[in-house]
Amino acid sequence: MEVSESNAIFESLNLNPQLFINEVLNFVDDLTDEAFNYFLEEASAQMKTEGTDRSADLSRGVAYIRNLVQLTLDNRLKKWEEYSLRFCFHVPEGFSLTKANPSSADDLSDLDTLADTELDAQLNSLRDKLTLVGKESNDLRKELLALEKQSLSSNQCAGSVKEALQLYEKQATTKTLQELATTALEFRSKLEKLNRRSMDEIQSIRAKRLRIPQEDMFQMNLGKGLFNGKLDDLQQFLDEI
Repeated sequence: MEVSESNAIFESLNLNPQLFINEVLNFVDDLTDEAFNYFLEEASAQMKTEGTDRSADLSRGVAYIRNLVQLTLDNRLKKWEEYSLRFCFHVPEGFSLTKANPSSADDLSDLDTLADTELDAQLNSLRDKLTLVGKESNDLRKELLALEKQSLSSNQCAGSVKEALQLYEKQATTKTLQELATTALEFRSKLEKLNRRSMDEIQSIRAKRLRIPQEDMFQMNLGKGLFNGKLDDLQQFLDEI
């Protein structure tokens, strides 16, 4: 089909392929202008050419690069325009517009109504599911906060118990050391008393031996030595030790 016939069909549908293509070309031109203006500003700031002789040289260099890019871009956009008009916006042979049929329009309206009803039902179902998910999310968040509080309380209790145990162990160790020191002092005092008593008895026995004849020495019971002591005295000696 010829281009004029295709245009006539597009116009009958309130469509204009050439207007669409022109808008695309204008958009590309605007985008190119913004890109090179930004490039020139950044290059001037980086090279610090503002107010110097190099500013004009930089502008000419950027303009030269832009012309090269613009030439290549224009050639490619021209080919894209020809391709679009020839293939994308070309109406095939034998295409014809059918006249509007009232019955078919009614059918389409019925289909639209049915589609709207189904769409509303789906939207309502999605809303209900979203509400349910939001409620479950709130419940889970509350449970998580409760667990975090419980964990924090448990950690605090564990810390308090640990501090109490450490304090108790410290006090118990100090008390045990004090008891051991007191027991050692008492034991040492008893040993000293026992030693003094034994020394007194030994000296008393030696004094008596010096005063009696030698033949009567073996017939006398001198003091409470281990060999002459009674069983109760020996038991008392062992208990004191």
